[in-house]
Amino acid sequence: MYVFAALFSVMNPLGTVPVFAGLTQEESKQEKKKTALLTTINVLVIMLVSFFAGKYLLLFFGISLNSLRIAGGMIIASSGFALLAGNFTKHKGLKNKKVKKDLSNRERFSLTPLAIPMLAGPGSISLLISYQQEYAQSIEILYIVFAIISACIVTYFILRSSAFIVSKLGASGINSVSRIIGFVVIAIGIEYVSIAVLELVKQM
Repeated sequence: MYVFAALFSVMNPLGTVPVFAGLTQEESKQEKKKTALLTTINVLVIMLVSFFAGKYLLLFFGISLNSLRIAGGMIIASSGFALLAGNFTKHKGLKNKKVKKDLSNRERFSLTPLAIPMLAGPGSISLLISYQQEYAQSIEILYIVFAIISACIVTYFILRSSAFIVSKLGASGINSVSRIIGFVVIAIGIEYVSIAVLELVKQM
């Protein structure tokens, strides 16, 4: 449950709802469902690859788990601060010219910017790599995979219901929920940094 809550908070699919609604406003209801499904599949693939291939990336670059925890914690915390400040879209890189170019391509925005970097961003990827190093038992791996799949399923239904959510909550409502989630995300990031610092102090 903790893994699901942490991953869902970092992904923040509610913060992606206004972007998804804006990108799909000219699509039919059936096309919106298809876009939501493609986006979710992309996110699922990215997260599973990040989780299972994470240790090989660390070995290749010679990065320790504690270093990853500190870097990942800082990224996660910065995402939380962006949520609190209401700059999450800008923080995720949607001001980038290349991303703006991708926005005009309706066939590709299920991958960019929705899957990357909005949902499967640096925070969620580093979180999963850290989990992969921390939990090695088969049952723990199954729990994490289940949490990833569950988070993606919930994300799919949130994206699919984006028009309804926007109509009920409005921009201000979504912004308020995102800021509350921001507190949780900051706490998760600080927790990862503090754990890594304590481990490094013990090794001295």
